[in-house]
Amino acid sequence: MIPHSDATAPPSDYRLLVPRDWFRIDLTQDRWRAQLKTFVDHQAEGRGAPAETKQEVWVTLRNTAEAGVRNGALEFFLKPELDDGGILPASLIVSLIPRTGSLTPDGLRASFEARGGTDAQDTEVSIIGLPAGETVRIRTPTTMDLYVQMPGAVGYLVLGFAIPLGGTTGPMYRLCSAIGESLRWIV
Repeated sequence: MIPHSDATAPPSDYRLLVPRDWFRIDLTQDRWRAQLKTFVDHQAEGRGAPAETKQEVWVTLRNTAEAGVRNGALEFFLKPELDDGGILPASLIVSLIPRTGSLTPDGLRASFEARGGTDAQDTEVSIIGLPAGETVRIRTPTTMDLYVQMPGAVGYLVLGFAIPLGGTTGPMYRLCSAIGESLRWIV
């Protein structure tokens, strides 16, 4: 007999479909810096990238990963943008934000809109429905963050996409949206 899943039960894990050519770094393990260095070295190899560019990319990605770890990041996926020969990748950081109250997606959207900021005219904040649940989407010209409400009122799983070269209007944006739509809970 297959047990009946309770849509309000907290999930034990999640499943996310990410293309095979995206490099995965497990940020819950101590070896993530070495994995990140391997990625940068591999991307710079054979491209004639100056040492300064390689170092700049390494520092940028390391700082991104360190900030993610401080904020509950679980995984870091990297997909190089190969069209212009550059080595700056598109990326996805998956983070867990435990719920500290009864912040609904409407409340979360309102708090993001209230913050505004200097680039508020270039930022779109909306609520969308994904198969995994109600989601607050924050979209700028080069980023998309999906705050997916977790079942059981345990918090939000955040999918933070950075698309520095392709932007959030082209094919890479559609791919990132498809990755977000693939999220499923394991209960």
